[in-house]
Amino acid sequence: MSAAPSQITILIPDPDEMMFVAGDNEANIDRIEREFGVKVVSRGAELRISGDASAVARVGDLVGAMRTLSSRDQSLRKPQLERLIEDAKDAPIGTPLELREVVATTVRGKRISPQSANQRTYVEAIRRYDLVFAIGPAGTGKSYLAVAMGVAALRDRRVSRLILTRPAVEAGERLGFLPGDITEKIDPYLRPLYDALYELMPPERFARAQERGEIEVAPLAFMRGRTLNEAFIILDEAQNTTPQQMKMFLTRLGFGSQAVVTGDVTQIDLAGDRSGLVVAREILRDVQGIGFVDFDDRDVVRHELVARIVRAYDRFEKGGAAK
Repeated sequence: MSAAPSQITILIPDPDEMMFVAGDNEANIDRIEREFGVKVVSRGAELRISGDASAVARVGDLVGAMRTLSSRDQSLRKPQLERLIEDAKDAPIGTPLELREVVATTVRGKRISPQSANQRTYVEAIRRYDLVFAIGPAGTGKSYLAVAMGVAALRDRRVSRLILTRPAVEAGERLGFLPGDITEKIDPYLRPLYDALYELMPPERFARAQERGEIEVAPLAFMRGRTLNEAFIILDEAQNTTPQQMKMFLTRLGFGSQAVVTGDVTQIDLAGDRSGLVVAREILRDVQGIGFVDFDDRDVVRHELVARIVRAYDRFEKGGAAK
């Protein structure tokens, strides 16, 4: 049985804010009407929403979240609108949707917040557990959020070192054919980690932290034989570790340290060996004190085409025809 009809009117006196909420050619309004089955009319400074009472209330919450984004000078791209819509459908009526915690701020002043339910679960898991595995497709923010949390931990002096590592596994080209010494050869494999750090730290601060040994970016092979105390450690692209490498890495964890392991089990570049990430999930799933977070295409925060590409590959790999 549907709820009783209802109507609310929201005053939005700022024309730019009204445009932000309505979208180009009222595209946002059209999307909201289709999703919630309501009628939304924009007239001057008024936004009138009518329909079932519960749907109207949820759309009111959604519009409030959109206005919060506008007041923060943040953009509203289609993937973000879709995530807000999902939140508005699932959250209790009256819950602020976009008043989320800021995990970090980039050097350009952009606030970094979890953008999906799984990302929020991920951030909470990093706070709760000393070891967290994040598994899912490209573009879901696994590595970026881990780096953001690590930078925050270093800044707040909860750890004395931030260590980022990756296995240097060839994907179409061999290390021996790359120019330069060993440092120059492995640099391309570590570049994505540097890119995230450069977004989150001013260059001069990053350089000083590296000189003092507070930040280390190194291939996984360099971790062997070490005990890492009071450190925030990130193992990225963990699907390309062997089981032996994964065990080696996990046993590096020292006192006062925590580790985040990220990977995509659909992009394994190993030749012959089983993925250490796959094996670790099987072995450690029920071990107390370890968190596992699984991401899917709904968590993709890159260009909206990335989510479509992920879904198409999933269908293909499951035996269905990509549409």
